[in-house]
Amino acid sequence: QVQLAESGGGGVQPGGSLRLSCSASTSFDGIYIMGWYRQVPGQPRVLVANKHISGITNYAAAVKGRFTITSDAANTYLQMNDRKPEDTAVYYCNVRKWTAPLWIDYWGQGREVTVSS
Repeated sequence: QVQLAESGGGGVQPGGSLRLSCSASTSFDGIYIMGWYRQVPGQPRVLVANKHISGITNYAAAVKGRFTITSDAANTYLQMNDRKPEDTAVYYCNVRKWTAPLWIDYWGQGREVTVSS
């Protein structure tokens, strides 16, 4: 069982910066995607950013230009700059691993992030 341990988060003021970290219990190889999702009460969990092993990244329109995802074989980080109140959510680390013939998802426990004055 792969474990994803998240750290960071907390409260920041609008315009502030915060970094989330996610560390896996094992290093990944082959084909995989590391990413971050967020969820607020009553709404679906949505993609914030992800990064393929190829280096291709994808960002939600709401965070593009403000957030940056980085990763290696066992870690992923989300640098969040110029934070806005609407960024308040629980943030989840995700790794999607191709294990033929299936994609397997691994999830972190979630970290609460608030943005308020």
